[in-house]
Amino acid sequence: MGLVKCCREQVVAVSPDTPAVEVAKIMGEKNVGSVVVVTGDNRPTGILTDRDLAVRVMAQEKNPGEVRASEILTRDVITFQDSMGIYEAIQKMTNEGIRRMPIVDDAGRLIGIVTMDDIVRMLGEEMAAIAKNIEKQSPPMQEAGAPIPM
Repeated sequence: MGLVKCCREQVVAVSPDTPAVEVAKIMGEKNVGSVVVVTGDNRPTGILTDRDLAVRVMAQEKNPGEVRASEILTRDVITFQDSMGIYEAIQKMTNEGIRRMPIVDDAGRLIGIVTMDDIVRMLGEEMAAIAKNIEKQSPPMQEAGAPIPM
């Protein structure tokens, strides 16, 4: 299964010249904790989180109206191709210590984002479906304390 099957295709993205205060407003309006910073041709150049805003702007007492996304983003963003499988993505996320993965097409353009939360939610749904199937095919459970028929 490709990553797009469990990713959010409505990615919140901003340009590198977006002021930090605007990034914060967008995050609030969209109820997200991160935005992908993209170039004019929709290629990810970095990711900017609410923590980045707190640590790199507020804690350093910078003016959020003057600081641009390009100055505070996390560079070297790790992007994943849609063709990558879930298991491989989980391994890479764990190895790299990341929780958010922009998904790109073959040309490197942003097409979605998947988070650890998305993967956990999807795996939970899969496990529930498996449990339901097992339950259907298993003998009924005995009530606690009921004698076992011989």
